[in-house]
Amino acid sequence: MSSTLSTPSIPDLKDITALRHQLHQHPELSGFEFDTSHTLRGFLQRYQPDEVITDLGGNGFALIFNGKKPDAGPTVLFRAELDALPILEQNQLPYTSIQKGVSHKCGHDGHMAILAGLASLLHQYSPDKGRVVLLFQPAEENGAGAWAVLYTPAFQEIAPDYVFALHNMPGKPMGQVILRPDIFAAASVGLKVHLHGKESHAAEPDNGLNPGEGMSELIQAFNSLVRDPHSFQDLTLLTVVHARLGEVAFGTNPGFATVMATLRAFEQEDLNRLKSLAIESIKLVSFKYGLRYDLEWVEEFPATRNSTGAVELVDQAARYLSMEAKQAAQPVRWSEDFGHFTNRYCGALFGLGSGTDQPQLHHADYDFPDELIPAGASLFYRIAASLLND
Repeated sequence: MSSTLSTPSIPDLKDITALRHQLHQHPELSGFEFDTSHTLRGFLQRYQPDEVITDLGGNGFALIFNGKKPDAGPTVLFRAELDALPILEQNQLPYTSIQKGVSHKCGHDGHMAILAGLASLLHQYSPDKGRVVLLFQPAEENGAGAWAVLYTPAFQEIAPDYVFALHNMPGKPMGQVILRPDIFAAASVGLKVHLHGKESHAAEPDNGLNPGEGMSELIQAFNSLVRDPHSFQDLTLLTVVHARLGEVAFGTNPGFATVMATLRAFEQEDLNRLKSLAIESIKLVSFKYGLRYDLEWVEEFPATRNSTGAVELVDQAARYLSMEAKQAAQPVRWSEDFGHFTNRYCGALFGLGSGTDQPQLHHADYDFPDELIPAGASLFYRIAASLLND
């Protein structure tokens, strides 16, 4: 096998594109990616990896491709995500999702196909040294997957020196590489608040304790927390995403209420402050209306903080392949659990433009563009080659 690669080409790109369509048609939610993982492992056998590690954080797995001198160079990891979203697809495609209410509206099917393309390139062009790890991670959408993988003993033995991942970015020119040192994606966390009063007959509200007023005041208090931008270092958001008061029953004065919100910030310190302010608001409202409360933090994503050196490697690889590279002025507002990896290892998450006219991520009519598969695979390969080829 040749150890140099000036203009990467993927001979089985048609098969990999068909794989993407198959994955798109059969999406699975976070933590339930059983068939997705099985399908991928079966397809990727053709590339003869030196090692396959399964059961990473649940349904995750990794392929390891050794260089000619595995111990003489670093271990470089590239990640793709296995899971889909609970969104009903609106597209009419030959490969439209057959799982009602579940679809790949974040492009993870395309990210998996990109790693399959990278596996094809590594099969053709073995690195001179070191190792390349292709990680197929479960449960990115709910923030649980990266953490679970990191604490799987088999993954800890991999001990990567570098970690990289990409995310397609609608609204950016097709194939444009979006870079940013330091924080690339925001930190976020979900908050569930349960307010407990006392049920009674609707004809006797004075015999109960309806938490409706407290729920309404809590929502207003939440919304006011981020109105003053001077309270935080950088962009900080709180979005009330759900509220519920009792059951649908005209004869009952409700005794419980639920408020759910997403807290988000570019800076982890701002998110921590916002969490503290939210807790204060809950305590004050509960005391005022005589309610009991309990709260739960869910789906926590750290800020994805890139290493400057890793971003430079991506930039150099993009320019080597004559791909346009652009530095983002601000982090993206959405969150990514890849931050768990970049907090621990030298690495970078970067964007790959998927077209200016493309529907946005998590929209019901979004579909990953197939033309990004070779672009992403070639870029990943070039990053690896810059570290592993003499």
